[in-house]
Amino acid sequence: MTDELTSLPSFKYHPAPVATGSFEPQQITCIACGQGSDYVYVGPVYAEADLERKICPWCISTGLAHDKFGVEFVDIDAIGDYDPTVSIPIDVKEEVAHRTPGFNGWQPERWLVHCGDACRFLGPAGKDELTSYGSQQLIQVLRADVDMGDAQFRDYLEKMNRQSGPTAYVFRCLHCGRYQGYSDFS
Repeated sequence: MTDELTSLPSFKYHPAPVATGSFEPQQITCIACGQGSDYVYVGPVYAEADLERKICPWCISTGLAHDKFGVEFVDIDAIGDYDPTVSIPIDVKEEVAHRTPGFNGWQPERWLVHCGDACRFLGPAGKDELTSYGSQQLIQVLRADVDMGDAQFRDYLEKMNRQSGPTAYVFRCLHCGRYQGYSDFS
C-alpha cells in the first residue's frame, strides 16, 4: 500500500474504495470543501445538483458533502431492501447512505445486511475473484439470488466478469464473517 492510499479516510462499510473502483486518482478541487484532492469519487451520486466526479473522499467520510448538498452515495431505501425481515438501525443506514462511498453496478445497487448491521462491501467480482474467496457458501448465496438450476447457474458463473456483466457484488458480515452477495447484468 502506498502512502497516498494509507492517507485516505477509512470507511467501516467500504474498506477499499480505490480497489473497488469508487475512488480514482485524479486531481480535483472538491465542490464541497473547496480543497484540492488527489482522489475523486466516481460512484453513484443521488442529489439534485450535478456532483459527479466533483467530491473528495474526505467530504464523504465527514458527511460534509451530504450536509451541504443532501447527497446520498447509496440509496438509503436500497440498504437491506431485499429482506424485510432484517432490520438495521437508522444510524447505520445513514452512515452507509451519507458517509460511505457507493459502488457502480449494472442495475441500481443493493447494500446487503446481516446480523442486524450493514455488511462490508468487498467489491465487484467475476468468476476469478469469486473463486479466490474460496467460499462455497458465497456461491450458493449467489445461486439462490438468481434462482437458477445447477446447469444454468454453472454457465452463468462461467460468464461472470468484474468488468462486463454478469457481475457479482460481494459483501461480508462484520459480525459473523459470512459472505453475502448478489449479481446483475446489463
